[in-house]
Amino acid sequence: MKAGKIVPLQINFFSPTFEKLSGKSSKMSYINFDKSQLVNLEYSLNRELLRSNRAGSYANSTIANCNTRRYHGMLVTPQPGIDHENHVLLSTLDETVIQMDSEFNLGIHKYPGGIYNPKGHKYIRDFVTEPYPKMTYRVGGVILTKEMLFTTREDRMIIKYTLVDAHSPTKLRLKPFLAFRNIHELSKENIFADKKYEKIPDGIKVRMYQGYTDLCMQVSKENEYTHVPDWYYKIEYQEEMDRGYDYQEDLYVPGFFEFDIKKGESVYFAAGTKELNPASMKRAFDAELEKRIPRNNFANCLTNAAQQFIIKKEKGTEIIAGFPWFGRSGRSTFVSLPGLTLVKGDIVTCKAIIDTMVSEMKGPLFPNFGSGASATWNAADTSLWFFWTLQQYADATGDKGAVWKDYGKRMKAILDGYHSGTEFNIHMDTDGLIDATQHGVALTWMDAVANGKPVTPRMGKTVEINALWYNAICFATELAKEAGDAAFCKKWEVIAEQVKISFVEKFWSPERRYLADYIDGAYVDWAVRPNMVIATSLPYSPVSEEIRKEVLSRVKQELLTTRGLRTLTPKSPIYKGIYYGNQAEREAAYHQGSVSPWLLGHFVEGYLKIHGKSGMSLIKSLYEGFEAVMTEHGIGTISELYDGDPPHVGRGAISQASSVAELLRIGYLIKKFS
Repeated sequence: MKAGKIVPLQINFFSPTFEKLSGKSSKMSYINFDKSQLVNLEYSLNRELLRSNRAGSYANSTIANCNTRRYHGMLVTPQPGIDHENHVLLSTLDETVIQMDSEFNLGIHKYPGGIYNPKGHKYIRDFVTEPYPKMTYRVGGVILTKEMLFTTREDRMIIKYTLVDAHSPTKLRLKPFLAFRNIHELSKENIFADKKYEKIPDGIKVRMYQGYTDLCMQVSKENEYTHVPDWYYKIEYQEEMDRGYDYQEDLYVPGFFEFDIKKGESVYFAAGTKELNPASMKRAFDAELEKRIPRNNFANCLTNAAQQFIIKKEKGTEIIAGFPWFGRSGRSTFVSLPGLTLVKGDIVTCKAIIDTMVSEMKGPLFPNFGSGASATWNAADTSLWFFWTLQQYADATGDKGAVWKDYGKRMKAILDGYHSGTEFNIHMDTDGLIDATQHGVALTWMDAVANGKPVTPRMGKTVEINALWYNAICFATELAKEAGDAAFCKKWEVIAEQVKISFVEKFWSPERRYLADYIDGAYVDWAVRPNMVIATSLPYSPVSEEIRKEVLSRVKQELLTTRGLRTLTPKSPIYKGIYYGNQAEREAAYHQGSVSPWLLGHFVEGYLKIHGKSGMSLIKSLYEGFEAVMTEHGIGTISELYDGDPPHVGRGAISQASSVAELLRIGYLIKKFS
């Protein structure tokens, strides 16, 4: 099956007839899908579009407008009155074109037995992503376009309907499907749902359960709302079925809006948590365009994707680890922060996020997931990635003195905490290396759990944590030396030298010519994994250039793919090249062969440090090769992971902060080393 089309930056002309009928301009969107792709559900249901805002809300569905996940929805927004997590308020909206007593429903839902009803996808003729996601429907002599906009600052979806062509009087009916439930759950018919509604200007306001915000639905022109509350039963989500989860849901439809629409007329529908003046919908819709970077090339797609992860709350600014189901992750925050902010010169946002994370520290540790009373602290590497982020921040600002002034005490607290020992038995051993051993708990980034047990426990001394440990000590010592803190330097320079010697002695094998993955007592794990690549990219590396060359060579031979680095060599008997199946099967494959795009950034940096311009051809081909995924899985963004086996299908979250961030950083490194 052919991929969705990516159009180069050039003018593309259509026939005058098609332009007249579809309302298209002569310049095609960078990413677009045609009728043959959209009506083929095997193709279109595997491609998803995401839009989010700075409040942490989002809209997400497939390009056929059929929800396939419980996480899909037209308005998904945090509910502070319940649990501060995202909840699906408006699941979807069915449109019906009415002409001469004939009705054509443009919606699509999946029901038991593989039945899709209605089959509105068969009317789709075109889907483009710029300047807004826009679908073109053709029903007989009717051509209707639907443009969707998710507002930047407010929790609101605005849809613009334009009747491009019609040969007789036409009406449009809008039927909202409501869920009012947490994104991780499913709704069922129940007697507690509040079926009352309140009239507001050209619309209604509903709230199915106590504690929720209102859902305000309005039309930009006078319309007739008919209240006929009903439940639609056993709507199925194919992705949840494939993943081994509950997959059937009952959705509540309170009624429908109906209005006349004339040829050439545009009518707007808004769904949000606050009322909107119907007369201002067009102005609000048009104003959003001025705020946005067009997704008209690969680099701009990445820049837009990066902005979607940054959210602003009352207590600070945060990074969402991935969409649609992830929340904030401390590790992901520090791994992603330079690529999401500093690469584009956004120092202010970078510092705001660092300060938010610092405010939630507990001793030497940052929260791994969650915040406040619900936070977990089970990550041995997050605090060390903090130093790496500060290094990038210091380079961007050119003011290392300010970094030490603002964060020196925190840096000292982390080093001292790891030196003396902290939670989860994270401590410095007598050889200077960090040991993190907690049975039953995965403390590294390879933290997948299947059947209640870590798939890759990696207990003891891991290669990337100790490379980060050495880098952290050296960077802190560098700043302390400039600040005149002689006592600190005297203590930690000795430890740094000990760590460097021990690292080479324990992890390097002259016979194998690569670094061990981890050491647990007398056991040394020599599985070829990508974690050793971190030792080649850090500003301060504990290994020589010769060792770094050997490590990069091994990684290139066995782990490098067009989508990142495999988490395990295919030569291993436990390698799993396809990420698929129920939760236990997927978790078993997550770090046993699946490809992680974020690791590619560290391979690239390490490779360019060794090879310079002579290595640029390989790096550019890797970077440019990702343009193909702009029409796959998550449209215009980078997935959480990819299959280890070709063709490296996108898996997991459709848009991952660390994946996008490192692609942006690779683009920056290409410019830097060029």
